[in-house]
Amino acid sequence: MHDVTAIILAAGLSRRMGAANKLLLPVNGVPMIRHMVETYHLVTDGPVLVVTGHDANAVIACLEGCEMQVVHNPNYADGQQTSVACGLRAVTQAHQVLIGLGDQPVLTSHDLQILLDAHKAADRTRISIPMRDGKRGNPILVPWTLRDRLLDDPRSPGCKTFTRANPDDVQFHALPSAGFYTDVDTPEAYDALRVIQLEGTSVNALKRFKRHLCRKWALTSEQAEHIRFPCC
Repeated sequence: MHDVTAIILAAGLSRRMGAANKLLLPVNGVPMIRHMVETYHLVTDGPVLVVTGHDANAVIACLEGCEMQVVHNPNYADGQQTSVACGLRAVTQAHQVLIGLGDQPVLTSHDLQILLDAHKAADRTRISIPMRDGKRGNPILVPWTLRDRLLDDPRSPGCKTFTRANPDDVQFHALPSAGFYTDVDTPEAYDALRVIQLEGTSVNALKRFKRHLCRKWALTSEQAEHIRFPCC
């Protein structure tokens, strides 16, 4: 376990999902956002803080009984950076803050542990970001000492602008697991995920999901070889 506070962004609205709120769709028998909270809880001694926005009451209702805190971002429609800033302002003290998304159900506690261990073994004063084939992943790990600097720019608070403008404060970790780079933003992505839910982690189910990821990311056959799942 790590002394880390987790912030899960549950404020967004994917128009590509139609009328469905993706965070309420079932994953392993529970709503997706609850699955994510439970996953993050497995690797942190600190609280899990959920930043809500769209459909906030429904999201909160499905988290009943979970050990977590909720903060609402009334400006969620202005972009993800406002939710990051909202979450960071709500954290009063932590050695490090893990900032993740509410729609990454392929991400496992094992993945999170690998990221935390990579950060611990590297420069703990820098922001740690998963990276594969030039693609950034989520979550990212932010040292508490950088928290105020992430909030300095009122026009663009949060991580995206800061990490690109301050490369000396960032370190990338070569982490191949698909969980860091996979979110559920379309009905097709959710259907592919359900194949694994229905069939378990069978080789055929994982191969079909891998094909979906390759199409989504337009990967070459060589790049596709780097996709690895925890079970195989």
